[in-house]
Amino acid sequence: MSEYAMIYEILATALVTVVAIFGRRVVKKLLHKRAVGKKSSTQRIYYIVKVFDLLFLLVILLAYAFIWSVDFKGLSVVASSVFAIIGVAMFAQWSILSNISASIIIFFNFPARIGDKIRIIDSENSVEGTIKEITLFQMELIDQNGNIILYPNNLILQKPVIKIVD
Repeated sequence: MSEYAMIYEILATALVTVVAIFGRRVVKKLLHKRAVGKKSSTQRIYYIVKVFDLLFLLVILLAYAFIWSVDFKGLSVVASSVFAIIGVAMFAQWSILSNISASIIIFFNFPARIGDKIRIIDSENSVEGTIKEITLFQMELIDQNGNIILYPNNLILQKPVIKIVD
C-alpha cells in the first residue's frame, strides 16, 4: 500500500468521523425540537435518540469498511450465518420490532399528545382514555374509572383513532 493511499484512508476516516459527530448532533437537536413541540416525555426522547444512534453507528461502520477496503469474502460466510440466526429471531419477535417501528412513526406523525383524550375504534372492543405515556412498545391510557390500559403501538397504527376535543 502506498503512502498516499494510507494518508487518503486516514483523512477519509477523520472526515467521516467529524461529519458523523456533527450530523448526530444536528439530528439529536431536531429530534429534541420535534419532541418539545409534541410535548413528549424525556424517556421517550431518550428511546428515539438511541434508535437513531444505532442507525448512525451502522452507517459509520459501513463507511469505515468501504474506506479501508475491508475484505468481505471471509466475512460473507459469517455474516450469512449471523443473518440467518437474526432472521429466525426477528420472525419470532416480529411484534416487538413492529412496536418499535410504530413507536418511531407515532413520534413523528401521531396527532395526539400526552394528556389528550382519544378513542381507539376496535369493533366491539373500543378503548377510550387519556394518554398517560407513549413508550417504545405501548401507549398507556387512563380510562374514566382510573384504570391503566396498555395498548400496543403497532395496533394503534392499524386502528382508527379519534382525538376527543372537550
